[in-house]
Amino acid sequence: MGKPRVLVVGTGFAGYHCLRTLERVLPADAADLVAVNPTDYMLYVPLLPEVAGGSLDPRRVAVPLRPKLPRTRLVQAHATGLDLAARTCTVVDVEGREQVLEWDRLVLTAGSVTRLMSIPGVAEHAFGFKSVAEAVYLRDHVLRQVELAELATDPAERAARATFVVVGAGYTGTELVAQGQQLTRSALRGRSGLSESQVKWVLVDMAPRVLPGLDERLSGPAARVLRARGADVRLETSVEEVTANCARLTDGSEIPTRTLVWCVGVRPDPLVESVKLATVKGRVAVDPTLAVPTNPHMFAAGDIAAVPDVFNDGKPTPMTAQHAQRQGKLAGRNVAASLGHGAVGTYRHRDLGFVVDLAGAQAVADPLHVPLTGLPAKAVARGYHLLAMPGNRLRVAVDWLTELVARRQVVQFGLVPEAGVRLGDAEKIGVGPR
Repeated sequence: MGKPRVLVVGTGFAGYHCLRTLERVLPADAADLVAVNPTDYMLYVPLLPEVAGGSLDPRRVAVPLRPKLPRTRLVQAHATGLDLAARTCTVVDVEGREQVLEWDRLVLTAGSVTRLMSIPGVAEHAFGFKSVAEAVYLRDHVLRQVELAELATDPAERAARATFVVVGAGYTGTELVAQGQQLTRSALRGRSGLSESQVKWVLVDMAPRVLPGLDERLSGPAARVLRARGADVRLETSVEEVTANCARLTDGSEIPTRTLVWCVGVRPDPLVESVKLATVKGRVAVDPTLAVPTNPHMFAAGDIAAVPDVFNDGKPTPMTAQHAQRQGKLAGRNVAASLGHGAVGTYRHRDLGFVVDLAGAQAVADPLHVPLTGLPAKAVARGYHLLAMPGNRLRVAVDWLTELVARRQVVQFGLVPEAGVRLGDAEKIGVGPR
């Protein structure tokens, strides 16, 4: 008999930190570590809005896996199916080749995908925002629309091209609007055919306030910052229909636009649907040790897992990077314990606060639940990201320092094709949101 194989599906926050912990805790000859992921990097999702806004190089948010996980064999592919009885996982690489991987311990950390709703036109015309490709495409698209709006002779076309709609006033949507406002402001420098007052950013959400998951002492200042910069924040309303040139809202209003970005929410990766496991709101049910109760050799962590929160009456923990990172570490320790190295632990973590970067000198944060705004919050936000990032910290810090003394670069490369970044296309071809 050879060494047991530990298979980790997904290398987001949970999967990456699980593997880092396994490499640290397990002796070199204790197990073979294998990771399945469609890319060779761990994506630091919280900084994607800065990539879309042009303030960060796309490479800064992509942490290379192989230098960080030298003992792990990476299989670049999508996991498409699981056979729990045979202990196998079927994967398909980018060239469509199928492979079957065996495992002795399985850790599901495949994360989440964009949640599509049955709203006419969303899949066909809305852009997703969960990958580097989508962030880069959106940056280019926004700059292209500014260019075309300036050249347009029809006032209606000009207004539609210069209007950008973001659906979802959570962390991602709020930060995206803030970064987008700064991007278009930079793009307008030196242009005489289009004024800043003609460019509009619209933030739409069913919630009664921006950042509904945060304390009102933070959501209020965040909304005021966006509105002071000219953003149109529409709350307690949603999208009823999307066409190629218009977004119709549930309040009866219509917004002529060529750009609608979907940041409403996420759901667990469809891999969960391929196997018969108990779920809680679509997430794999696990016990406090992150083990699947019906399969002692299987664990799950992060967005794909319904981890009971002891500080919230046992309800599943929120789908946040903070929880995914800590659950990944615990999963690594408990997998190692199941192989005879270390002791089993249970998940206990109370949120230490959140940060929301609003671009420029603005941010909101509540470290240890102490509300901060402005420059103090900005310092906390950037300090948190530098500490939380598993790599590229110096490069990110240099980009931020450069932004203080130099103007934001507004260049469109056109490297990412439109196919795959619209929500419907991404669902079909297995890229983008997946």
